[in-house]
Amino acid sequence: MLRVEEVYDTPEFSGEVDVIVIGAGIVGTSTAYELARRGVSVALIDKGVVGGEQSGRNWGWVRQQNRDLFELPLAMRSLRRWSELSDEIQIDLGFRREGILYASSDEKSIAQWEAWGKRAREIGFVSHMLSSAEVNQRVPQGGPRYTGGVWSPSDGRAEPSRAAPALAEGAKRLGALLYQNCAARGLDFSAGRVSGVWTERGLIKANTVVCAGGAWSSRFCARHGIDLPAVNVIGTAMRTSVAANVINGCFSGPGFALRRRLDGGYTVAVPGFGRIDLAPLGLKHALKYYRNYRNDLGKKLKYRLAQPWFHGPEASAGWQFDEISPFERCRVLDPKPDLEFMKLALDNVKRAIPQLSDLRIVHAWAGAIDTTPDLIPIISDVATHPGLYLATGFSGHGFAMGPAAGELVADMVTDVKPMMDISPYRLSRFTDGSIIKTPEMM
Repeated sequence: MLRVEEVYDTPEFSGEVDVIVIGAGIVGTSTAYELARRGVSVALIDKGVVGGEQSGRNWGWVRQQNRDLFELPLAMRSLRRWSELSDEIQIDLGFRREGILYASSDEKSIAQWEAWGKRAREIGFVSHMLSSAEVNQRVPQGGPRYTGGVWSPSDGRAEPSRAAPALAEGAKRLGALLYQNCAARGLDFSAGRVSGVWTERGLIKANTVVCAGGAWSSRFCARHGIDLPAVNVIGTAMRTSVAANVINGCFSGPGFALRRRLDGGYTVAVPGFGRIDLAPLGLKHALKYYRNYRNDLGKKLKYRLAQPWFHGPEASAGWQFDEISPFERCRVLDPKPDLEFMKLALDNVKRAIPQLSDLRIVHAWAGAIDTTPDLIPIISDVATHPGLYLATGFSGHGFAMGPAAGELVADMVTDVKPMMDISPYRLSRFTDGSIIKTPEMM
């Protein structure tokens, strides 16, 4: 089991607050923190522990570079919040603004980065295309020579084991209530709108509920007749032994992604590679992902029929609110890492960076990445269920964008004009006849 920093629960159990946030990952903790900053009484609940699932299992990249242009304003705002949060909370989230470097010898990728960069400048983000000579001055020597690259100096990295726990602690200091190992079994309704959440510890009343349940959001919503298209992709990552400091920030090279860790090792993964455990809810939405399965993303995925068909976050069976729910049966989703992906990532790193030829894996893990058909998150109210808001489907980008997503949800919940256009993130785009765009960037 992957370890994250511990946060203590609120001792007393409250039966009523203004807002309940379901899910204590990076998005849920950010939302609770931002609401508490505004004086809103909020309860943050989780079936397991703070940051126990994907928010504590991701690569730790905090980037704006190569975001979908619909996501870029959110990513830019989030980088600003990452820079502010440690001082606000007085806890180190592990954030370091040390830049992200992409290097490649694939002309198609380089052309795509350059075209993206021109459009990103119109939004206000500036990165730097690098010539072959420039990129090869930045990368460790002795490996392959690259045709070109892109450098984003304002991007950074953070520690997944620290970030969500720090935000949860910050929210508590401002008055938020935290209840871990307290699963949300379902919503309570009065007079046609949300009036609370039934938990395993009893009913908590609230006029507003935010579902930030990550991999479990689709199943929770399905219990209430809400169609939330999301497929969970199981991604593998690993922590290495302490090694030479050849990269301070993050580096994406041929077939690997690398982040320098505060403990002196690296977090390593293979970009885009993952596994889909076939399950009823995922198959229900399969047609919405048809274009993804046919492009390069689809070619990097494995598929298997496994235990999650019956008991995982995409199983379809219902439950009653006075009985044990699926969320209590799986406190922390802990998928097995893929050995093939582990070997591929490590081999690719050693091939590209000879100085890391003795690198070894200390710990490998996997996490479930809740992925929408267009790879754009869902940050939205639910028209059919007044009082319910969704902040989910971040498609592997939630760690970087979590702080700004929390601000945006807080704007929506408190009826403040949102800080940016929220229409690209609406849930209804999947049902209102909108053309769902093919993802351009990961």
